[in-house]
Amino acid sequence: MNKALLIFILGIFTFQGSFSQNKNFDNSRDESYFNLRGSVYEKSSYSPYKNVRILVNGGLYTTTDTNGDFTIRAKIGDELIISHEDFETIYHTISSQDRINIEVIEDNLGRNRASNKQEQIKTFNRLIDSADAYLKISAEKSIKFIGDALNEDVTSAQSAIAHELLGDVYYYWKQYDLAISAYKISIQNSDKNSTNLKLARTYLEDGKIDLSLTTYNEIEDKKLSNYQKVLLAEGLGDVNMALKAYKDAISFYERAVDLAKKNRISPKIIDLNSKIAQAYSTQGEKTKAKKYYSNALSLAKSQDKERAVEEQIKVAEFNSDIKDYAEEIALRKQAVEGLKEIELDSVIPNESPNTLQKQNYKIGNAYYLTNDFENAISYLEKSIEESDKKGDLVVKKDAMRKLSEALISKGDTEEGIKMINKYKDVVDELYALKEQEISRAARFSRNIAEQQNRISSLESDRRLSLSKFQLTQERNKRQKVIIYSLVGGLILLLITGFFMYKYIKQQKLANNLLALKSLRSQMNPHFIFNALNSVNSFIATKDERSANKYLSDFSRLMRSVLENSEEDFIPLKEEIELIKMYTKLEHFRFQDKFDFDFKIDEAIDIDAYEIPPMLLQPYIENAVWHGLRYKENKGLLTVAFKYKSQNEIEIVIKDDGIGRERSKALKTQNQKKQKSKGMSNIKKRVAILNDMHKDKVTITVKDYQPDEENTGTLVTVTLKKAKL
Repeated sequence: MNKALLIFILGIFTFQGSFSQNKNFDNSRDESYFNLRGSVYEKSSYSPYKNVRILVNGGLYTTTDTNGDFTIRAKIGDELIISHEDFETIYHTISSQDRINIEVIEDNLGRNRASNKQEQIKTFNRLIDSADAYLKISAEKSIKFIGDALNEDVTSAQSAIAHELLGDVYYYWKQYDLAISAYKISIQNSDKNSTNLKLARTYLEDGKIDLSLTTYNEIEDKKLSNYQKVLLAEGLGDVNMALKAYKDAISFYERAVDLAKKNRISPKIIDLNSKIAQAYSTQGEKTKAKKYYSNALSLAKSQDKERAVEEQIKVAEFNSDIKDYAEEIALRKQAVEGLKEIELDSVIPNESPNTLQKQNYKIGNAYYLTNDFENAISYLEKSIEESDKKGDLVVKKDAMRKLSEALISKGDTEEGIKMINKYKDVVDELYALKEQEISRAARFSRNIAEQQNRISSLESDRRLSLSKFQLTQERNKRQKVIIYSLVGGLILLLITGFFMYKYIKQQKLANNLLALKSLRSQMNPHFIFNALNSVNSFIATKDERSANKYLSDFSRLMRSVLENSEEDFIPLKEEIELIKMYTKLEHFRFQDKFDFDFKIDEAIDIDAYEIPPMLLQPYIENAVWHGLRYKENKGLLTVAFKYKSQNEIEIVIKDDGIGRERSKALKTQNQKKQKSKGMSNIKKRVAILNDMHKDKVTITVKDYQPDEENTGTLVTVTLKKAKL
């Protein structure tokens, strides 16, 4: 029983935190509202009306562009008021999310347009509508429709519409660099406030906080609609939250709330109350945070069911943070009932934080934390059942792990151990699934790149065609115009080439990051399963006190390793602490085999250096397990940090063990067949990181002769200082 319990506890530390609900909801989302697109044109000639005023319920408004097109945020049931000095006011009630066409009957306008131009406008609008429909379903299809729309003989205004929608597609699929490029092209063709607001928001999502703040500050408040003024104040609040200027963030959020109340924009009032609550919570002012969360929850009840459920889950997360588990459980149970109703009409993707399986897991976890194991087991079983229905392996894995804890805590150790074994099977299945997802992600990136190349080419062709048209018009006037236009075309081609080069460079970086993530995901299981060998002897000898002490130290090490597992580089100081912790653990296991010594040159400024996490540990592990462990007398492991130059240091890991050749000779046939994943992964990681960071790390491994009997191993790691 002790052995099973120890394995279970180890499993807890190993996979702790693998499931967590995303607390940073997109507060600006409200599914009842949507971007309504439409056109206003003269019925008989299909001539567009520009500067037509479009008003929604006396609140939001916009005007049509030169092509007679408009986009406005509305919901089903709203009434549109379409007014212009050339025709009588038209009233239209919104009944669906489809594009609306407002036909104006005027017989004596004297406007006629060619039928092919009419057909081109219809085709362009149809393709844009199709792209909008596929925006959240298929990025490839949506981008293809936009490319087809740009393949028409489009104007600058139409190009702006298409690129703004292209930016929306990339933003939704979290391709923020591409979204920024698309929004910039749209603004170049038509400088609209709506696009500038989206660009600022995307800069923030991409981590470019200064550019986001600059873009928001450059937007003229006087030219914005009421809804856009709310978005501007909210965006400035978001930027200040990112800058940890919480007072300023709250001030902007409160300004946005006042604007939203004044113009009766109810969904935004809910979102902003939540954001104010989050700001107070981050500062540690839980009482004020609770007040604003309560306001948001109360207001959400007046909205549709999905909006209410989203807010219930958000407030439940807050209650979980402040350990008010009773209130958390009550809110999540309400959310579960709401989700059941929502799922009757729509499918909630597994990636959403608002799924039945995740909420049942959270309820079970809350019961577990209050030691109500009966209810915890019940809801965790429901979570597993829902996960099976939805094919959600991530939640199923975590629910099974928590269920095994609950069963053992309840005293049902046998069932708990059975659940651990099932849990291991799910982990293997999930690992295989993640490999498939990595392959799909690479394929997705290639498809997006092909579509983007096509669109970039079309935009270049459009601009080049426009230049040629202008040349033709001016050819008979001045030859200078022709020369200047040709020069302009050449510059345009050079700019296009530059952007293409930049894009290819970004793709290479993205591929490198994907490879690094894959290698890091392999390093952690490799390290963990190797470390399990150190626990076996304590369990075998029933040395419970030593096993408990080892597990306690090991759990702290695991927490530090997992916290750094997503980073390419960490401060050298943290890596030294990690390897010291690891070496102490190994020394605890092999006290009679070796001593160790850490030496740090006083001339080294440790804070100025960064190092890939888990880089040094495998070499120390090899020194202990393959060198010192088999030595007849007590050995010595030395880890020295030596000053080499102003921007470079050496890390020397030296042992006086039996050496690499004798270690190979002692391996079993089965061990000889296995390749060292730790060493292989380190070489691959270092190669990729050096490619990205200009040869920052070099490693050499060689034998050295401390005495006639032992060969020993010397590992030298050269580390360069990070460039500012």
